[in-house]
Order: sequence, then C-alpha cells, then structure tokens
Amino acid sequence: MTARLADIAAQAGVSEATVSRVLNGKPGVAAATRESVLAALDVLGYERPVRLRRRSAGLVGLITPELDNPIFPALAQVIGQALTRQGYTPVLATQTPGGSTEDELTEMLVDRGVSGIIFVSGLHADITADMTRYDQLRGQGVPFVLINGFSPKVQAPFVSPDDRAAMQLAVTHLTALGHTRIGLAVGPKRFVPVLRKIEGFRTAVRDHLGLDAEQAEELVQHSLYTLEGGQAAADALISRGCTAVVCASDMMALGAIRAARRQGLRVPQDVSVVGFDDSPLIAFTDPPLTTIRQPVQAMGQAAVRTLLEEIGGTPAPHSEFVFHPELVVRGSTASGPGRP
Repeated sequence: MTARLADIAAQAGVSEATVSRVLNGKPGVAAATRESVLAALDVLGYERPVRLRRRSAGLVGLITPELDNPIFPALAQVIGQALTRQGYTPVLATQTPGGSTEDELTEMLVDRGVSGIIFVSGLHADITADMTRYDQLRGQGVPFVLINGFSPKVQAPFVSPDDRAAMQLAVTHLTALGHTRIGLAVGPKRFVPVLRKIEGFRTAVRDHLGLDAEQAEELVQHSLYTLEGGQAAADALISRGCTAVVCASDMMALGAIRAARRQGLRVPQDVSVVGFDDSPLIAFTDPPLTTIRQPVQAMGQAAVRTLLEEIGGTPAPHSEFVFHPELVVRGSTASGPGRP
C-alpha cells in the first residue's frame, strides 16, 4: 500500500498524505488536486474506490476508418481517455472493407442512445459524398464533431491538422538539403486533406523551386493510403527523376522506401522520404522516418471538449479548429544528389 501511495503521489505531483485523504474521502482537498489524484489512479491502472467512481454520463460514439493505419488507433486512444476522464463511455465503431458503412454505424449508435458522435476521416472528408446525412443526424438532436476534412455544407465544428502548412514544412526541409525534384504521393483526389496537401505542395515548390502549377502537377501521384499504394506512387515518381518523395501517410512512406530499395536505390543516400502522421513506432523503422507529426493529443482533446460543450447545450460555431503540425527530422532524409 505504501508503494502504491508513493506511485500515485509521484504521478499526481502531490504528497502521500494528500493521496490518502482523497482515497479515504476526507475533506480539505482542492477539487483540482482531487482530480489529479483520480487521474493518476487511472493512468497507473489502479481501480478507483467504489465511492469515488464517477457514474457514466452516457455513451459517446467514435467512428473511425479501418485500424490498420496506426494513426487511427492513436487518435481513438486519446479521445477515449479524454471521454473517460469526463465520465463518458466511448464506443468505438470501425469501418472495415465489406463491413458496416458509416451510415450503418451511425444508425446503430443513435439507436443505442449515444450522447454524441465523433467522426474521424469520414464521408465529410469526401467532396463527392452526400452531406445531407449530417443534416439528418443533427435533426435527430445528436451532437457531433468531425475530425480531418472540412465541408462548408455541414453545420458542425471541425478539427483538422494544417495540411497546407505540413507540405510547406516538408518541401522547405528537402529544398534546404538541396533537392530540386520533389514528388508528392497522396490519396484519391476526392478527399479534402488530399486537395489541401496538393495546394500546399504547389505553393511550396513555386516559392522554393520556381515551378508553375503545371510543372508541380507532374510531381503529384495519387494512390491508396497503404504501404502498397505508397510503393506504387513512389515507383512512378522516382521514374520521373524525383530524388525526394513526400508521402501523405507514414504507411505510404514505408512503401516508398520499399520502392526505392527494389530499384536498387538507398534511403536516404539516393532518395529521401518524408512521411505524415508520426505514427507510433515509426521512429524505429529502418531508417527512422522523417515525418510530419500530427498534433494527435491536442486534436483529440479539442474534439472531445467541443463535443461536450455541444452536449452541454453550448454549441460550437460552424467553424474549423486547425492545428499546426511539426516536422520531425530523422534518418530517411539527407542531402540531395551532388550535395555533401
């Protein structure tokens, strides 16, 4: 018990005596301090005493695409933890190929009386999708927040990374290393994040390399958000003389590295590769991947905070909260050809 108290006290940044007072329900502890101790219990995996367990305020649905891409489980974890801390029970609903659609998952969650829904990279990000499904959901009185992919047709709060700024960061890094032929491997054109990345890429290569829109377009290759998709896109870009490839996901970047090696090229000596997401474990690939880090923690917490405000009767404006990404330089980028 003493060891447990010490662990909890260290995690919460308080004294063991304070931890003891909280666990025993004694008065004289500030609300913020009490919450810190309870959060420490949760983080360390200790069960809260029965009298301190927060009653569930309800269910909140979280609809994600497949979980093969590590960024989606990472987001789900952040959102789930944030909801749990506020007394809500997260319900994860995942789309799978040949499985339930977003509409079917939404209907299932609504039938179970969820307090709200968070959509991650859903149909709202597809410019060809019918957005009236979200009007119908709002008409049913279900608050919701959408992550990654803004639509002016949907009256709801959005949370997104700054895809344009991400491309500026990647291209600036690569041109500073001496690369003058930089390719972009992205997903299908119908997705908002893809269109924004292309826009940011065009602006960056214009500013740094003097390329016009037509020249920039030759350096963009559309594919799937998979390892195989990244490999196919990189094959095409390398064949066009690209010495560096910026990818729209870390999974695509791993495919780009495979493509380079299958062509007898070395990464980063012959071809530099930049990913996008900074997925868990991506720092331990061979070579460790230079990537654009999505602010997953901040985005997930913002989505939960915004949704709970909606649930509480304080609707957020129809707006987009945009979070700035960060360039993480590792071992998959190096000087361009002819540069020491």
